[in-house]
Amino acid sequence: MSLPDTDPLHLVSLTAKVYRAPIERPVRTAFGTMADRPAVVLQVEDRDGAIGFGEIWCNFPTCGAEHRARLIETFLAPLLTGRAWSGPAEAFGELTRRSRRLALQAGEPGPLAQAIAGVDIALWDLAARRAGQPLWRMLGGAGNGRLPTYASGINPDRAVAQAEDTRAAGFRAFKLKIGFGRATDIDNLGKLRETLGAEAPIAVDANQAWDLSTAVEMARKLATYGPIWLEEPLAADAPLHDWRHLAAASPIPLAAGENLRGEAAFDEAIGSGALGVIQPDVAKWGGITGCLPLARRIVAAGLRYCPHWLGGGIGLMASAHLLAVAGGDGLLEVDSNPNPLREGLAMPFPELKDGRLVLPDRPGLGIAPDPEIERFAVPLPR
Repeated sequence: MSLPDTDPLHLVSLTAKVYRAPIERPVRTAFGTMADRPAVVLQVEDRDGAIGFGEIWCNFPTCGAEHRARLIETFLAPLLTGRAWSGPAEAFGELTRRSRRLALQAGEPGPLAQAIAGVDIALWDLAARRAGQPLWRMLGGAGNGRLPTYASGINPDRAVAQAEDTRAAGFRAFKLKIGFGRATDIDNLGKLRETLGAEAPIAVDANQAWDLSTAVEMARKLATYGPIWLEEPLAADAPLHDWRHLAAASPIPLAAGENLRGEAAFDEAIGSGALGVIQPDVAKWGGITGCLPLARRIVAAGLRYCPHWLGGGIGLMASAHLLAVAGGDGLLEVDSNPNPLREGLAMPFPELKDGRLVLPDRPGLGIAPDPEIERFAVPLPR
């Protein structure tokens, strides 16, 4: 199934704004600690005054938020505005082509791909708002719009308490951050299993922490506690034969994808036989235009599509709309750490009922930033 046709888009402005929200308790991962929560929010407007919102991945290191916003202002906005586009897909393709040489020259294919992905989200939000349809319906989604979720980002220093809090909030599946040493990882997973019960789905995420031998050892030890997947046990660019070796040795299905970029990389991952779960990030690469066909290929290959997300509310909602269209048995990742920019960028924030997020029936992504979050706005350097 191809992407749907949309009305032409006549764009007059594209703006980027950085927000940075302080948090009381840092968010820990194997690659570093987040002391605050940033977001780069895009707003696109057409000549009739209709608008759409997007978000660019920027969660770590947080200093990258301002840089991505400046890429929008200085490079992508002049390319996008002042002309007509047949739809978001044409704009995505043209921006990708026009940025290729700059990405090579500057050594920045990642930030440029992330910025283009955020633009694409905003354009699809705009197109669906103009069509008067929820984005997931416009893209061909069926069903009732109730998506199974999991509480992500359970930290190593208070894992049990955080998991209990998320269960009380309505979550029924969970993901623990690991990669903090054998004893800590195994102790935390064991305590989570004891606390949450034998049937609770629990995933584990190593954030690229291990070499191959350590990953094989840890997969076998962690398997005692029945995790549903082991995420990024190796570096995203580790040789494919290492991933296949680990998959053959691991009693736990392997998951990856948030740090892949481009159709070739994802098609290699799909065909590798190493992964049971593939996790593209809609605001790191592809936006809706790239990630929806990819999600369908993942599901068609008999693999589990679980969109990655750890940022503000706009990217979360874009991930939710994608999952609602893709089908399969995937789960929506919802960060369980405090973040005012999650709810604040996606108002009215969707309800969580018995582990399922209820998609809004309003046009587009169905949400908009709360004006109250302007207190977190950060001026861009000039």
